[in-house]
Amino acid sequence: MISSVYETEPYGVKDQDDFLNVVIKINTEYSPVDLFSLLKSIEKDLGREKTIKWGPREIDLDILFYNDLIYSDENLTIPHKGIAERDFVLAPLNEIDADLVHPVTGKKISELIKTIKEVSIRNKFTLNALSK
Repeated sequence: MISSVYETEPYGVKDQDDFLNVVIKINTEYSPVDLFSLLKSIEKDLGREKTIKWGPREIDLDILFYNDLIYSDENLTIPHKGIAERDFVLAPLNEIDADLVHPVTGKKISELIKTIKEVSIRNKFTLNALSK
């Protein structure tokens, strides 16, 4: 399942181009750590280089949730930190799975999105609109 594309103002470092955000829901046989490693490998293959935190980047692939797992090590935290405060994550999540329950807060995505105070979404594009 894939959400629409959300164009948003940058998060963190504001003096950069807008971001494009999409959420996808997948089934995988990869463990969370192996999936994270694969995602970082894809980022590298697509030209991502380590720069300043929240600075410009070619791509940023994150694991937002992994079922109802709560996990943290030195490289990976699941659920991803800050989900509950970020409209650019909650809006596409709400689009594809509004009933998903955040395992830390115990609230549905549809409930969390109602609590957002800072709006960063500028535009929403469906994938059909982008293919024309």
